[in-house]
Amino acid sequence: MKYQYVIRMQYLGFRYSGWQRQPGQKTVEGMVRKTLKFIFGDIPFRVLAAGRTDAKVSALAAAVALYLDEELHMDGEEFISLFNRNLPPDIRALDISVVPSEFNIIKDSSIKEYTYLFSTGQKIHPFCAPIMACIHEQLDIPLMISAASLFIGTHDFSAYTVKQKGLKDPNRTVTLCELSLNTRWQASFFPEQSYLLQIRAEGFMRYQVRMIMGALIELGRGNISLDQVRASLEPGNDTRWTYVAPGSGLALNHIEFG
Repeated sequence: MKYQYVIRMQYLGFRYSGWQRQPGQKTVEGMVRKTLKFIFGDIPFRVLAAGRTDAKVSALAAAVALYLDEELHMDGEEFISLFNRNLPPDIRALDISVVPSEFNIIKDSSIKEYTYLFSTGQKIHPFCAPIMACIHEQLDIPLMISAASLFIGTHDFSAYTVKQKGLKDPNRTVTLCELSLNTRWQASFFPEQSYLLQIRAEGFMRYQVRMIMGALIELGRGNISLDQVRASLEPGNDTRWTYVAPGSGLALNHIEFG
């Protein structure tokens, strides 16, 4: 297809089975395609996301490539307005821009940042459920804060992903991994204290962020030690974690291209 655009989007993932279309499942991609089909009618198009989020995972800065055989017959603002009027209320398009034909929305992504929002102790207000994970036990937060920095740098993250066909290199470089008291997002129904993990890299493997968060939670519970976390990042380690933190606390927070 001759023309390529990038649409910046946001969505609340709580009622979706992830981004990617799946038979018999409600997905974000499915709703986006359905809406574009309504807008374009018989005009053929393709879409490709910069990354595929899992079930219940949200995005504040998703990016989607739109491919067309002909130019848009409306300006960007008009398209975004029309798109948003027909999208469901938990999906929003922010803007659309023309990109050159050689642009690759997957390979040209240079930075991805995720956040993970969670609370500990007593059960939280039901309105928090779409965006905040509730860990019912009390956790050793200071230990978890100190351990988060262990993930910074280039490491073998085999212990932090599921087995994937064709995965040849489990090494990834994390440039930021910080756990702190949440001061970024507040609401009247939030618990008195909540916590935020912020993690940034060029790219992540499937479940990597949720399994990093899962290891930190297990550390905070006292089920694993700091030495075990260190060892899990060594080259060729045989650690295999099984706990994956709930998807609802995770959000794709930022993407850069270049």
